Amino acid sequence: MLTWTRVLIPLAGICRHAFKRVMAVKTNGFVEGIWPEGLRKLLMSLASSWGEVFDVEGLKVVHLSGAMTNVVYRLSWPIKKVDGEDCGGGVRTVLVRVYGDGLDLFFNREEEIRTFECLSEHGYGPKLLGHFKVGRVEEFIYARVSFNFEILIGVILHVDSVHASVVATLSSADLRNPETSALIAAKMRDFHELEMPPPKEPLLWNRLRNWLSEAKSLCSPGDANEYKLHILEQEITLLEEAISMDHQEIGFCHNDMQYGNIMIDDNDSTITIIDYEYASYNPIAYDIANHFCEMAANYHTDTPHTLDYTKYPGKEEASETSVDQLADDVERYTLANHLFWGLWGLISAYVSHIEFDYKEYARQRFEQYWLRKPAILKGGGGADTTHANSASDV
Repeated sequence: MLTWTRVLIPLAGICRHAFKRVMAVKTNGFVEGIWPEGLRKLLMSLASSWGEVFDVEGLKVVHLSGAMTNVVYRLSWPIKKVDGEDCGGGVRTVLVRVYGDGLDLFFNREEEIRTFECLSEHGYGPKLLGHFKVGRVEEFIYARVSFNFEILIGVILHVDSVHASVVATLSSADLRNPETSALIAAKMRDFHELEMPPPKEPLLWNRLRNWLSEAKSLCSPGDANEYKLHILEQEITLLEEAISMDHQEIGFCHNDMQYGNIMIDDNDSTITIIDYEYASYNPIAYDIANHFCEMAANYHTDTPHTLDYTKYPGKEEASETSVDQLADDVERYTLANHLFWGLWGLISAYVSHIEFDYKEYARQRFEQYWLRKPAILKGGGGADTTHANSASDV
């Protein structure tokens, strides 16, 4: 059985020191032959820098499923050298990421690109090859796709250097594999210790308030009432006061540690963390809590929005004080995670063209918040404690 103690022990040292289901998406006509502005010119420039000719006639485009923020494609074409040299049938492959609609509501794109570039310099994730008006081109990491609860845990536990050989995206089932979890934990520890550009203060609470404001401006009166947006400002303040503590370790966090953002090298078990749209400095306990919460998800089923919280890792008595403290912190930050991704789902329901039941996803996250809050905060009160005892009305 995968338990909290097995997951947290590799991470506790930080505290001592201070898919193949296709989702229907709006493709901007790309697959029908209409190129996003600037992409063809960028690919021609890249090919030229490699001493090659971009073979438009031989181009193959494959839409990669599973993304809920951007639209992602694999592009490949036969390698043809400028000087006519025989390339032995070689193929050039890149990943093209077309930015989704409404993303400016969630994060600053320029800051996200700077983060991507900085992490690439640190040896994390794919290399950035270039930008065009509505997206970017990245190094393509060959991967098998499988998703599960264990791989997601693994992502939290293992953070090693990144290599591009035979790499597999984790599945929801992979997350519950103790060996994979240990690898993810180590990788996350390294990730949390990265020195990244400022600001180095936790972004969580400001982001929650900003998203709440966006949700209020977008939602219909019916949705605003159903999801209780009128009391969430008080709930955010309550949580910030209840769980923001001086002893907590702050580090650079991924903030979206779902299985699809974790890859493993089949040859040497190296873990690679990808997709940094939501990355920022935050309490590391929040990042771990996010990873645990994502164990309830399987985004490659007929109902990808449905969450199964029976897969949430069991808590086991820890023998070390530092591990026990981290476990308690993680448990409290699950509440902030539920508010965070509940608001994300609600906003996405109004701005995203990806086929995903965002409102139902948001409902489940808010439901878990009200359901778990009384036990986690142990009578800490809040804006409306009547909802804490009955999640069914959310």
